[in-house]
Amino acid sequence: MRALIQRVTHAGVSVDGRTVGAIDHGLLALIGVERGDDETRADRLLHKLLHYRVFADDSGRMNHNLQQADGGLLLVSQFTLAADTRKGLRPGFSSAAAPEEGDRLFHYLLGRARAAWPHVASGEFGANMQVELVNDGPVTFLLET
Repeated sequence: MRALIQRVTHAGVSVDGRTVGAIDHGLLALIGVERGDDETRADRLLHKLLHYRVFADDSGRMNHNLQQADGGLLLVSQFTLAADTRKGLRPGFSSAAAPEEGDRLFHYLLGRARAAWPHVASGEFGANMQVELVNDGPVTFLLET
């Protein structure tokens, strides 16, 4: 699994003009599910999402994680993160999980996140979503399991 995370001061996702998920300061995580991903990888990714130290401490250094910063977590499924871009000028998606498996693992991750942290929002799997954010820093990382 892959997550492109961005530290944000605000982020929201809408579908057909209605907001389906929003957070104030925290992390926006775009989630890509690949073939062979499973619950173990989802659990490892969630651990990273909750504990990756990208928030400033009192000295201004990135030493605090999402929980220490009391931030929100916005999970958005992003099929294109599983693209193979190494060759040519068109992405290939043979490494992406089948839609049913991607949906299952994304919702597994979402359920586990909500059980572990009270400030979790999400987009809608498979929907045409519009994502708005204010990247804080900017700070952006690609996490992989």
